Amino acid sequence: MNRLAQTALLFLLGATLLHAGTTDLYLRYVKEGLRPLVLLAGAVLIATAAATLWYDHRGAPTHDHHREPRVSWLLTLPVLALILVAPPALGSYSAAHTGTALTKPFGFPALPTGDAPLRLAVADYAGRAIYDDGRALHDRELKITGFVTLDRTGAPYLVRMGLNCCAADAQPVKIALTGNTPPVLSPDTWLEVTGTYTPRRTKDPVNNGPIPYLEVTTARPVPTPRDPYDETGNS
Repeated sequence: MNRLAQTALLFLLGATLLHAGTTDLYLRYVKEGLRPLVLLAGAVLIATAAATLWYDHRGAPTHDHHREPRVSWLLTLPVLALILVAPPALGSYSAAHTGTALTKPFGFPALPTGDAPLRLAVADYAGRAIYDDGRALHDRELKITGFVTLDRTGAPYLVRMGLNCCAADAQPVKIALTGNTPPVLSPDTWLEVTGTYTPRRTKDPVNNGPIPYLEVTTARPVPTPRDPYDETGNS
């Protein structure tokens, strides 16, 4: 790989990062708040490629007295992967093999009042159900969205994967479903579930972590969210 090819590779990688950052592709890899860093990285790589090309064009010595090994062309593989393959978000397989990552929150903000169904995030419902005994959830109609995963016995869970930084550290939070659940549930199906709080609990078969139940009234399939890792409730 000569200097011109290296420059082209830098430019291509930078352009790929800019493309990912200006579309929703980057959400497959990192959390939404990291978009500025993805764009910055792309811009820096393109600027580096341009500076290298300008430096060589001026005829400055490059000290390239030998050709780099051919294995260096393997650097093109991650670039091509970014361009050609948009990996799916982590789903039921990862959730089924990873224990729930529910942790006790620092507090529970007040929830909106009214008769309209209360939309909650999976982690918000699970945290309030386990660590606040559902105090603010009694007699409230709830709407929660997540994807389906099944344990080894076929028991259904509603799940969202949470990110600390990127997809490599994604961990699930799970809600067990009971009540009027659909007769057939396919893993990775996204559902909007309407239901009510129940004090019933279970243990995650993977790590023995606490999992609350939700008493399901209705459940309907919905499209995969724009950002499958991030969710916004009302608290």
